[in-house]
Order: sequence, then structure tokens, then C-alpha cells
Amino acid sequence: MSKICQMTGKKSNNGYTVSHSHTKTKKIQKVNLQNKKIWSYKKKKWIKIKISTKALKSFYKLDS
Repeated sequence: MSKICQMTGKKSNNGYTVSHSHTKTKKIQKVNLQNKKIWSYKKKKWIKIKISTKALKSFYKLDS
């Protein structure tokens, strides 16, 4: 499965590493994904989800 957050749809980003001599080389900034089990109130069961840490932080903020 690809590295995409199932909640927010975040995926990897293109960027550059810049050396001391200012030479730019391309790099990929990947999403910090975690596999979590979250309780679903609608389905009344645990669901496994791949979620980014930023989405997880806001999820717990809204939940409490």
C-alpha cells in the first residue's frame, strides 16, 4: 500500500537538499505515517487506519 494518509489524503512532497556550495539535489519528503486502531462509534468496532501524526494529534484534540 502506498504512503498516503487515509484520513487527510497527505502524501509525499518533492523538495531539494541544498549543499554548502548551494548545489540543489532532489529529494522526497515522506509523510510520517503510523498504523493505529481507532474506535468507530458508528460501526461500534475497532478499525485499523494509516494516519499521519499531524492528523492523529488533531484527532485526539477533537476527541477529548
